[in-house]
Amino acid sequence: MSRARTALIVAQREFTTLLRTPTILVLALGFVVVVAGFVVAAGTGGYLPLILDLVAPMEILVPLLAFAFGYRAIQSDADRGELETIQTYPVSRLSFVGGVFLGRLAGLLPVVLVSLGLSAAAVVFAPGDAVSVVVRHGTVDAPVLFLRFVALTVLFTAVALAVAVAVSAAARSAREALAIAVVLVIALVLGFDATIVAALSGGLIGPDALGTLTALSPNSAYRGLVYTLAVGDVYTRSAPTPSLVAGVAGLTLWFVGALGVAVARVWRG
Repeated sequence: MSRARTALIVAQREFTTLLRTPTILVLALGFVVVVAGFVVAAGTGGYLPLILDLVAPMEILVPLLAFAFGYRAIQSDADRGELETIQTYPVSRLSFVGGVFLGRLAGLLPVVLVSLGLSAAAVVFAPGDAVSVVVRHGTVDAPVLFLRFVALTVLFTAVALAVAVAVSAAARSAREALAIAVVLVIALVLGFDATIVAALSGGLIGPDALGTLTALSPNSAYRGLVYTLAVGDVYTRSAPTPSLVAGVAGLTLWFVGALGVAVARVWRG
């Protein structure tokens, strides 16, 4: 059996597991409701304002949901003794981890996409005239901007899930997996940016290094790419963000590194 075929079988198994887990379904519904609540509360009248309203909540909510979907993906198999059984079959580390990741992603992405789709619908069907051009900044408010935001959010979701799967593979118990997941979520949402700000305030780094250093945080890299590709730097000139290359490189390194850790640690020996 080819590695691709094996990965697809594992992915189907993981996806079915998600559908049979009530807690996951409740969290998915909660995610959609919370995102819709942000949109309704903001009263967004255009795609560009919608992006600006959603980018910060997505930085927090996407990692939370991704870790809920993935932090026990492999650990649960180990707890049930199924991981040892799986190792007796001709399944490579890469095929198994890839299948776990793809199966969880197949369940996670629709939740994110539905929430963003409903958000866009709020703009399309909003009463009154939608904002077509932001004259002050010379920025055209078009659906393509929101599509770019959606694509970048999908990429960010995949990175966050890869980190969660790595946690599941590396942890030795469910309690350890939960502890690592909590620490990493806090670090992703607050820790990396706070550390950079503290280093800047203490004179350990200079302002010129901010653009590169912020790319080391997946959240900051995501935010920088959104501002660069979907919003425009006219909104963020006073707040340094990673360059396009640095942002892509940062997210890529997190994605590849996380899955690499998962592949290396998946068989518990």
